[in-house]
Amino acid sequence: MNLTINRRQFTRQMGLGAALTAVGTPSLSAAENPTPVVDSHLHCFAGRNDPRFPYHPAGPYQPEAPATPEHLLQCMADGGVDHAVVVHPEPYQDDLRYLEHCLEVGNGKLKGVCLLFPDRDDTPKRLTGLVRRLPGRIVGLRVHAYAPERLPDWAKPGELRNLWRLAGDLGLAVQLHLEPRYAPRFEPFLREFPGVTTIIDHLGRPFQGLPEEHAVIVRWARFDHVILKLAVVPERHQYPHRDIRPVIHQLTDAFGPERMIYGGGFEGAQTDGNSYRAFREHVAGFLGHLSVEGRAQVFGGTACRLFGFKPA
Repeated sequence: MNLTINRRQFTRQMGLGAALTAVGTPSLSAAENPTPVVDSHLHCFAGRNDPRFPYHPAGPYQPEAPATPEHLLQCMADGGVDHAVVVHPEPYQDDLRYLEHCLEVGNGKLKGVCLLFPDRDDTPKRLTGLVRRLPGRIVGLRVHAYAPERLPDWAKPGELRNLWRLAGDLGLAVQLHLEPRYAPRFEPFLREFPGVTTIIDHLGRPFQGLPEEHAVIVRWARFDHVILKLAVVPERHQYPHRDIRPVIHQLTDAFGPERMIYGGGFEGAQTDGNSYRAFREHVAGFLGHLSVEGRAQVFGGTACRLFGFKPA
């Protein structure tokens, strides 16, 4: 069941003009916020009709339409986004050719998070080669624990431990996309590797688990190297029809804006500069309890420090 709001749903339900002028939505103008804006979570796809970049047979979904880095860069220019992080999507599995293509097109505006699997013998060599081939442009390694068929092999923790250690040695963050029920299985790695930045995707998926399960993730704020990503924000009109605002308040109180990053709003050809900006303004409406400086950290300051983006 889809618990996210996408750009089309958002503009249909609120209207683009209403989104930009929503009562109580904090301003994100450059005059008030000179900090660069960073979209820390988006996917790019070549689509079905580009034979250079075929989808992997094991990919769990295969988007028909492309979401190209060229179009992304135009949306960024028109929508006030200075830098972005392309998260390698599952349709390609561990075939990273399209990610490399995106970063080449990005010409310094884009960085990437790769997807490689702990149980494959060639993963250490491939990860090391990728980072050396694209110096400064690979910033993270994504690990899934999100569905029964997309879990690490818990019976072989050494595989994930070795990959986690290698990511740290290469200067990468480990990016966890997990359901809350799997959080306790990752806590030993957070304790063992305090020098490896760990990013929690999508607020830790708070409504895809029990409150006491998500509370484990909230308590991860005690680990200074854990960063929380404000992306895929559930809307109250969607199942389970809960208000996300108290959860966001709880998480911002726990982690602080200096350990939060933002991502979202890019959906390929269906996105333009106006809708890209509107989505960001909508998400800013959940952060009215933060200062202008705090919001600036969430929307770019933290990501610039974390990923090494230079000021615009």
